[in-house]
Amino acid sequence: MFKFYISFLALIVTSSVVFGQQLTDRKATTKTQNLYHHLLNLETNQVMFGHQDGVLYGLDWKYGLRSDVEMVSGDRAAVVGWDIGKIGAEVNIDSFSFKQIIKGIRHVYKAGGINTISWHMDNPINGDNAWSKISNTTALLPGGEFNFSYVQKLDEFARFIRKCRVGLFTRIPIVFRPFHEHNGDWFWWSKAYNTEDEYIALWQYTIDYLRKEKGIHNLIVAFSPDRSRMDINWEGYHYGYPGDEYVDVIGLDNYWDLGYKQNTASADQQLEDFRRSITLISEIANKRNKVAALTETGNETIAIPDWYTQRLLEPIKSSGSRLAWVLVWRNANMGHFYVPYKGHQNEMDFVAFEKDEATLFLDNINNPYKRIK
Repeated sequence: MFKFYISFLALIVTSSVVFGQQLTDRKATTKTQNLYHHLLNLETNQVMFGHQDGVLYGLDWKYGLRSDVEMVSGDRAAVVGWDIGKIGAEVNIDSFSFKQIIKGIRHVYKAGGINTISWHMDNPINGDNAWSKISNTTALLPGGEFNFSYVQKLDEFARFIRKCRVGLFTRIPIVFRPFHEHNGDWFWWSKAYNTEDEYIALWQYTIDYLRKEKGIHNLIVAFSPDRSRMDINWEGYHYGYPGDEYVDVIGLDNYWDLGYKQNTASADQQLEDFRRSITLISEIANKRNKVAALTETGNETIAIPDWYTQRLLEPIKSSGSRLAWVLVWRNANMGHFYVPYKGHQNEMDFVAFEKDEATLFLDNINNPYKRIK
């Protein structure tokens, strides 16, 4: 059935205000403002679908700007996620170059899709990867022993973002999701190794530096704790929240309630907890005048029958939550994938998910970078 992407807006003003909602970056580029307006004004019963690394590689191909999503459903993801963990190096974590990532970002933008970036940043203190257990984030701040090495990483990021452009002057708007899943214990910036105040200080310094020192104004900033280490309530969500002046998107990474192997709760209980979690972020976003999104989710190898329609989509629809997008993780190999392939047990379920009027894929969205009239 043909689906419509409906956006409405009574008034747009240059300060980015939309019914009291505004970007935290008051100098945001016009196209970045326009994208945020579109995210804010999606219909309540519609959600965009996203896929990590979706046009960079798939289960049996690499670097071809193809799409596993399209191979199964006939359409592409509206949102594509990227990670820049090894920025500054020749190749990234998955052995592809940053030139290829930039090419992919441009491709998605030109096609009318939306790009979002996470950053599994190497530890600036010891040079180890993001999963390093050594941390002292106060040493990364001005006056700290490792401030210089941290600033070098931010400068590399700024150079990368400046290359994400079309022509000489059009900087591509990007949803930036730094320091994600901070309430866990697996990253060097996480709760296990830093106090809440230290985490907040690092976040605020990072965003201020990029905006004020590097002049980066095409980022929409997303906050995304991990559901597995979070009580489903206002206080649980807001651990480490850096403040309304530093967050545009109320995000959540939730694999836990969608069939994660270590979650011993019943399927019914997981469904209920998932409903509660997305209702919570939707309510927080509404109260804080921001966008809500399920910034990471999925079921590895999609082992649960009808996972897309029954475990993911049905709770979103029945809860009445207002989410701008949901993003599932990457298709890396036959033991680690989140979008089904042809012949997979959930192939037709994914097709049904794509055809549902509540889901928006690339062909269902108007150019989100145009001013809404």
